[in-house]
Amino acid sequence: MPLLNKLGTVSADSPRLPSLPRLRIALTVFFALDGFVFAGWVVRIPAIKEQTGASASALGLALLGVSAGAVITMMLIGRLCRRFGSHEVTVACAVLLPLTIVLPPLTHSPLALGLVLLVFGAAYGGINVAMNSAAVDLVAALGRPVMPSFHAAFSLGGMVGSGLGGLVAAHLSPTRHLMAIMVIGLAVTAAAGPTLLRHRSPGTRERIRSEEPAPSHRLDRGTRLLVLVFGLIALCTAYGEGALADWSALHMEEDLHAHPGVAAASYSCFAFAMTIGRISGTTLLERLGRTRTLVLGGATGAVGMLLGALAPSVWLALAGFAITGLGLANIFPVAIERAGVLAGPTGVAAASTLGYGGMLLGPPAIGFMADWFSLPLALTSVALLAAVAATIGFATRRAAAG
Repeated sequence: MPLLNKLGTVSADSPRLPSLPRLRIALTVFFALDGFVFAGWVVRIPAIKEQTGASASALGLALLGVSAGAVITMMLIGRLCRRFGSHEVTVACAVLLPLTIVLPPLTHSPLALGLVLLVFGAAYGGINVAMNSAAVDLVAALGRPVMPSFHAAFSLGGMVGSGLGGLVAAHLSPTRHLMAIMVIGLAVTAAAGPTLLRHRSPGTRERIRSEEPAPSHRLDRGTRLLVLVFGLIALCTAYGEGALADWSALHMEEDLHAHPGVAAASYSCFAFAMTIGRISGTTLLERLGRTRTLVLGGATGAVGMLLGALAPSVWLALAGFAITGLGLANIFPVAIERAGVLAGPTGVAAASTLGYGGMLLGPPAIGFMADWFSLPLALTSVALLAAVAATIGFATRRAAAG
């Protein structure tokens, strides 16, 4: 690999070369921390709803603060990554994220909750852009498509956070629980952060060694269009994640008359399958390539979601949700990586913003369509968008390769 050969000839004046596997471990830790912290907040939403006295609609508006804060911040974070470095911004946001998670349980009204969630969402969106930007550079330096492994760590962190949160929810108040998460988050950042702070990202080091100026931040029209295309693919995937998180259990209970415990397992089946898919994503990408992975994943997700939405029995629906998770698992990581390769942190920020837009759009869109038609029919829109992602990935295969 040319880049790795160049890494072996660093001059004495160049930044000290880190072990790339150590950088990968540190970044993986931050992805897992992100999922762990966010899941800890999610499992305490019912208790905080009761504490603030929010109605369902008021809580829904307050929860929009997370997505709104993330979307508003993402493009700014892309600029900060270019100016200060993605490693430095990742660590800074990793400090802010656990500090902001203790704010929601301190509120006593829906308005105050919405305002602090804007701050929490800003930190959450910031770390996602920064660490994905750092991961794009590291993937290029390693010469292997390992991006899905980082997102697998996020999923695993979320599963651990939600599992532990469920165990302690009956014993700890939201304030104490989220305070404990804050301490854990800051401790993990203190342990993993120095690895990132001691070293520039591989992409930045390469520009310094070759004595080339940093690339222009002005992108040509074709590149901007491709970044938007990959952002649209991310949107299609995130739409499905948001929709299944909010509506899968209700579909199981109301349409298939599943036991509440079984219904609650519907999203777990989806999330677990997505985690397994991401763990195996690097092998899949090495064997099939990015375009085939996108196309096959989108097609598999579409078939799985049609089964999950229209199946006449509980167990077939659960199987459909699991197939959907396997199909959608690697589409978002690949889309974010390709946008980052094309346009650096700006590309990651743009694609992430569109992706969060999809996650924001999914749940209310499903709700409106369920009122107009039915919930099973509304859920088929997830299959439609998965098919759209596969079609776009195939249609733009030559342009993306170029």
